[in-house]
Amino acid sequence: MNGAALPVGVIGGVGPQATAYFLDMIVRLTEAARDQDHLDMVVLNHATIPDRTAYILGTSDEDPGPVMAADAARLEAFGVSFLVVPCNTAHHFTDQVHAAVSIPVVSIVGETVDEAARRVPGLERVGVLGTSGTLAARVYHAEIESRGMTCLTPDEADQAIVMRIIYDQVKAGRPIDLEAFQGVVQRLRAAGAQVVLLGCTELSIVAADFDLLSADRLLVDSLDVLARRTIERAGHRVRD
Repeated sequence: MNGAALPVGVIGGVGPQATAYFLDMIVRLTEAARDQDHLDMVVLNHATIPDRTAYILGTSDEDPGPVMAADAARLEAFGVSFLVVPCNTAHHFTDQVHAAVSIPVVSIVGETVDEAARRVPGLERVGVLGTSGTLAARVYHAEIESRGMTCLTPDEADQAIVMRIIYDQVKAGRPIDLEAFQGVVQRLRAAGAQVVLLGCTELSIVAADFDLLSADRLLVDSLDVLARRTIERAGHRVRD
């Protein structure tokens, strides 16, 4: 590994706890025997970026896109090699981020769907859990359907449960209703989903806190995938 390699840029704060979990994942998943074996990173934990879901759903007129684009330009000016955004809903605004910089921006959505396809050869039906903003923006729908697969999402009642877990529990720092979460996953599978993607980094926190991924290879966590791809792209090895 080259100690002089350029750092990775992280547009964080969307949300703050998910960013903290992402950074912890990077450290835990990097094959390293000493401090100097880890990734150099520049993290802009910009918690006051306007709410992505509220803007997409039309309940706020505060556009996160220009704010994220400005953050990307600040990180590029610092000298980072590429950018990652540990937030799925924010993917809706990545065209503005791409337009603001000349360095690569790693797609959390594309990498997560890639991983699902690797785990299930011939994958046809992909379940997605995410914010209502992510689903309304159809960022996963577009990625999945472009590959000839079908995107399955929760019904209205289950989506309300997902949003309650994301906003009223994880973001609010309150206890997680794991039984309700698992019920949504089970019903999505009963509807035909061969894999279920955790397309919200707050749901990644649920998976990490309850160690859901080690026992369920067909639950694909976007934050875990992004952490692994970030390590590899930075020229490091993922710990076995």
